[in-house]
Amino acid sequence: MVFGWRASRLASERIAEALAEIRAVGRHDPLHAADGAVRFLVKLSPALEQVDSSSGALGGAARAAVDSLVPVIAQAPAAGAMREKWLERLFEAIQNDDPPYLELLDEHWGDLCATPEVASRWADRLMDLVRQVHAARRRGQHAFTRAESACYSALFAAGRHDELIALIGGDPRPMWHDLLWVGRCTVARGEIDEAIEFMTKAVNAWTPMTGLARFAEGVLLQAGRRVEAYEKYALEANRATTYLATFRLLSKKYPEIDADRLLSDLIATTPGEEGKWFATAKTLKRFDLAMQLAWKSPCDPKTLIRAARQRRKRQRCLRSRARSFALDLPGQGLAR
Repeated sequence: MVFGWRASRLASERIAEALAEIRAVGRHDPLHAADGAVRFLVKLSPALEQVDSSSGALGGAARAAVDSLVPVIAQAPAAGAMREKWLERLFEAIQNDDPPYLELLDEHWGDLCATPEVASRWADRLMDLVRQVHAARRRGQHAFTRAESACYSALFAAGRHDELIALIGGDPRPMWHDLLWVGRCTVARGEIDEAIEFMTKAVNAWTPMTGLARFAEGVLLQAGRRVEAYEKYALEANRATTYLATFRLLSKKYPEIDADRLLSDLIATTPGEEGKWFATAKTLKRFDLAMQLAWKSPCDPKTLIRAARQRRKRQRCLRSRARSFALDLPGQGLAR
């Protein structure tokens, strides 16, 4: 794949085509599909290094590719030697990842190892380097390694939770995504509330509340505590690109929640800006509510004009159908 500076859309389309092809192969040959997925990820960053990614769309496509291909590789029935070859190639790609299009791949390292034994071997291989980096940070030096997240993920997959917590504890300035591993270990022990409390205390000015909400919602759903997950965290954790997409995402995840209640709850999250939900209410055919929202707070004039035109067109169609129906009634033609 080679693209010019203004070809992020084309690059994103090629990524989507590659993913579709890998998925198609995976239906009848999962081993071949996994090998193709590894080759694709290894070549991804070098192929995109000259493409303008300022819009963020290309980064989103790359993250989606990683999320989509990790299960393909992890679940493939590969022999030990082949999987080790895959892991070596992917690990080298992570180290050379610039720009960082594979930045989430190392967090899935335990899944890519496929077995606790392989994950444990990789953890042993990486722990000394991570400890050296933490020691340098404690001395006030700037130190960094791309092996850090991979090591944490491998320790977690190997079930070595105490060692993982102790290793992160040696870092004087752990990042939010590092502390998430401590939260996951706590959840694995069955301590759901303690895990949420720990992650809540870890929130700071640089941590988006969405991260906490997604973690808490996920563990509560996993524990079967759906009502609590919805009432406390779902509205913050599920923000899509548009208001209508947000509503549809939540309605799909929580089908037990009445649509009117869900829409009312979402509107309440934007006090003073209720008009932003006008288009959503109109699309859902809550016309009275849409009118109330339009009067309650400012609404995009373009949205209002478009809605008025659609409503006028709909009314014309209804009147036309009514006239046609009246003319078709027995005796109406003679009366006319």
